[in-house]
Formats: sequence, structure tokens, C-alpha cells
Amino acid sequence: MEQTTLKIEGMTCDHCKAAVTNALTELDGVAEVDVNVKEGTAKVSYDSSSVSVSEMNEAVEEQGYDIV
Repeated sequence: MEQTTLKIEGMTCDHCKAAVTNALTELDGVAEVDVNVKEGTAKVSYDSSSVSVSEMNEAVEEQGYDIV
């Protein structure tokens, strides 16, 4: 398992947290997601042979948030 922290702009509430968490956990290879709305981050544990950071970024952007 690898870990990365995505920097995300535009999250303001629990709904935002849930949207980002769900988008990331739906991806094959993502094991764990910890979203912090205040810090604007998502810490992700994932299997790099199944999912890439760019795929995670796309999933978050599809929810309407920006990756910094």
C-alpha cells in the first residue's frame, strides 16, 4: 500500500467530505480515505498497481472540486 495526500480546493462542508470520500473509495485499488475539509486534503491509501494518482485527481474533479 502506498499513501498520498491530495490538496483539494472548494470543500466547505460534510457533504463535500462525503462526495470526495465516495468518489475515491469507488475506485478499484483505493483502500482508505481520510478527508479533512478544514485543511483541504484527502489522505489516500492505495494500491499503485490498480489505481494512479491522476485517476484519483480526475475522480475528485468530476465532483466539482479542484486539485491544487
